[in-house]
Order: sequence, then C-alpha cells, then structure tokens
Amino acid sequence: MSVAVRVIPCLDVDGGRVVKGVNFENLRDAGDPVELAARYDAEGADELTFLDVTASSSGRSTMIDVVRRTADQIFIPLTVGGGIRTVDDVDMMLRAGADKVSVNTAAIARPEVLDEMSRRFGSQCIVLSVDARTVPEGAGSGASGPNEHRVDPTPSGWEVTTHGGRRGTGIDAVEWAARGAELGVGEILLNSMDADGTKDGFDLDMIRAVRAAVTIPVIASGGAGSVDHFAPAVRAGADAVLAASVFHFGELTIGQVKAAMRAEHITVR
Repeated sequence: MSVAVRVIPCLDVDGGRVVKGVNFENLRDAGDPVELAARYDAEGADELTFLDVTASSSGRSTMIDVVRRTADQIFIPLTVGGGIRTVDDVDMMLRAGADKVSVNTAAIARPEVLDEMSRRFGSQCIVLSVDARTVPEGAGSGASGPNEHRVDPTPSGWEVTTHGGRRGTGIDAVEWAARGAELGVGEILLNSMDADGTKDGFDLDMIRAVRAAVTIPVIASGGAGSVDHFAPAVRAGADAVLAASVFHFGELTIGQVKAAMRAEHITVR
C-alpha cells in the first residue's frame, strides 16, 4: 500500500464527556474528551474523530467548546460529527478548530447538502458517515418519505441506519457510499452497527464491498477488539482504522496497533 494507514481514536461525546457502549446502548463514561485527545496525540494517533452522540441544541454549544479546547491541545487533524445539518454548521465547527466534519442524517434527508458543503469548503473537509447494518432477514424497508436511493431490499445486504443503528432507512449502504463520493465528499467513515462495541473484529465483507464501489479513502469503524483485527481491515480495503473503547479503557495503545500492522508489512505513519 503506497499511502500510510491512519489509526484514528474515536471519541463519542455526550454532554461534554466521552461515552462508549455496545451497539450504541448501555453507554458508560470514558473520560474527559480534551484529556483523552491530548493523550492520543502524545501516543501517536494520526487523527481524532469526535462524534456528538446526542447532538441536541444544548449539546451543540458544549461540543463547540470541546472542539475549541481540544484544538488548542493537539497537533493532529480533528474530525467532528453529530448534528451537522447545514453549510453554516460546517463553518461553525471549522472556525472552532475542526479540520473536517462528518455528516450523516442530514445527507440522508437531503443528499444535495453534501455537494453544497464540498463545493464551499473542499472535499477534504467533508466526510460521509455511513452507519450500516446487515438487513434483517425478511425485513422490508424502514424508509419513509421520498428518496431516490431507497430500495427494498438493499442489493448489497447492508442498509444505512440512523439513531445509532436502531432505525433502518432502506437505503443500500454501498450505493449510498458511492453516491456520497459522486457528490464530492473526501472520505467515507464506514461504521458497522452490527459490530460496534462487540470487539469481534471489523465487518470485512462490508469494507470490501464499499472499497469496490468508491475510489476515495474508506475509514473502517466498528468491532476492533485486538491488535489482530486491524491488518485484515486494511487488506479488505480500509485506508484508515478507527476504534474507541479499546483505546479509552487501556486495552490497546496506538503504538501496539501500529506495531502489529508493521509486523504484517503494512505501512503506517
């Protein structure tokens, strides 16, 4: 691989604190986001991702404050997501110190917003977050309202979800990633809702399918539990690997993950 693989800790922020659960449920406190960010910067993380998991109006001001304080402490790129709905929201977060923003629900409601954002700020600033789950057997579309990408059932077997993976949209996840690339996003943050927090490994089949559909970088998320899980995700097509609880609770370090990938002859930063 010619480009070095990035290792990205993800901080799910709720009310100014980092939280983590399994399949987005049973959240527990994992610490102060600014302190964790500074620690990961010192440990050699290549980037950081902050996701506001509540994204309420009150949470927005909290998140802006967290972004500002974090940007003052770290020297690596910071991606912020959760509740980003408009071009103005992107502007607000970039001014607060974010380097990129991650968009999810707003793009599902109105895909054109991705084009508007990427044209205004550049593709390098816009990340499409795809929260995908395996379509339950025999399930119909959970979609409601008009959207040209709603299909039933999803051809790939994975559908885009909202509300932490609990609400199906009927949108095919692979097709949606490709549509995001067409609309100008710079990266795909591919979250496996089935694997999230399980520590059973990344969804390699889903990574392969999205990799085959897009040429932009793919960040693999969901399921990291051991150092042995990261190299297979890269071989499946991930350009970056993201993890949360294994870093927050001290089960793995950034250095251990990078060393394991080096041992597999993968170039890391």
